[in-house]
Amino acid sequence: MAEFTLELNDDQKQVRDWLHGFAADVIRPAASEWDEREETPWPVIQEAAKVGIYSLDFYAQQFFDPTGLGIPMAMEELFWGDAGIALSIVGTGLAAVGVLANGTEEQIGTWIPQMYGDADDVKVAAFCSSEPDAGSDVASMRTRAVYDQAKDEWVLNGTKTWATNGGIAGVHVVVAVVDPELGSKGHASFIVPPNTPGLSQGQKFKKHGIRASHTAEVVLEDVRVPGHCLLGGKEKLDQRLARARERAASGGERVKNAAMATFEASRPAVGAMAVGTARAAYEVALDYAKTRTQFGRPIIDNQGIAFQLADMRTQIDAARLLVWRASWMATTGKPFTSAEGSMSKLYASETAKKVTAQAVQILGGNGFTREYPVERMHRDAAIYTIFEGTSEIQRLVIARTLSGMPIR
Repeated sequence: MAEFTLELNDDQKQVRDWLHGFAADVIRPAASEWDEREETPWPVIQEAAKVGIYSLDFYAQQFFDPTGLGIPMAMEELFWGDAGIALSIVGTGLAAVGVLANGTEEQIGTWIPQMYGDADDVKVAAFCSSEPDAGSDVASMRTRAVYDQAKDEWVLNGTKTWATNGGIAGVHVVVAVVDPELGSKGHASFIVPPNTPGLSQGQKFKKHGIRASHTAEVVLEDVRVPGHCLLGGKEKLDQRLARARERAASGGERVKNAAMATFEASRPAVGAMAVGTARAAYEVALDYAKTRTQFGRPIIDNQGIAFQLADMRTQIDAARLLVWRASWMATTGKPFTSAEGSMSKLYASETAKKVTAQAVQILGGNGFTREYPVERMHRDAAIYTIFEGTSEIQRLVIARTLSGMPIR
């Protein structure tokens, strides 16, 4: 088991510097253009694939870093470059985590490589959980998966929403209800392979921020997938459903939910994304405060500005520490007895919103224009307190974990 440390080793520093260089040289120069276009930045994703950033091998190396710091370090640097483009580069990772969290070794080896493609033929993947009437309330999910035993196929029907890469993805990972009587415990995850009939893109959303990341509805109409596309396999599903029924009858402990397992694994990574955006805005504000003069002196000489910057840096460092702790705990198998994963996501997300707003204020009128990047960073930061569990849901998870009450 790796000891907890705040010092990156030489290999990690090398990777961090490499990612920072890509973010500075490739992502940032393209950020404003793709934000305005509100389109997937395929050329940037392809560049990331060419240098090895957008690849299964890269994310596997970071995911299996024994210190747990590989993924949060990578997320921070990429999102320091630009949140929208970075989400287009890493969005496939949520679908991959869905397979890693719930799939068999064979499914992991078969489907995750197909999610990325290669540098000459880049692909993306989508994780589809939220629905128009079931976001945080996963128990209200309506998408159904019915098993056709004669053909060994699952038939999926429903509509998913807020899906990153939804509709343009090759591989979709879809969470559906297999036993409505069990509520959220009756869910399972399915692979929908490329070009499967019945899957289509619904509405594409025009968003406040992260506009370079494609977000859309995914419509499933009699989508048939082979039995082997059920993540974890039918035998494991039947056993899990049987346990859920027994515990429901006896009032026992809860059974792991497929969608929640994915979110629990990814929350510290989302916190790291928020840290990257906050750090970027802070650095712009700091540089501006040191060079902008009013009344014959740099505005950082004013305590009103200086104290804001001090608070911004303190909050960013505190958020990073919470993210690193949760990431280390997850990697080393330490349970989140106090919902440390949700703590990291909650605090980092709220910090990103606060810090980017302060950065706009420090830049004054300039901060309100698109000539400076803090306006875009502030819009982008709003998503962190919403997706993969709102701040309100994180507080609920933390409170119920501390009290010992079940998280439904």
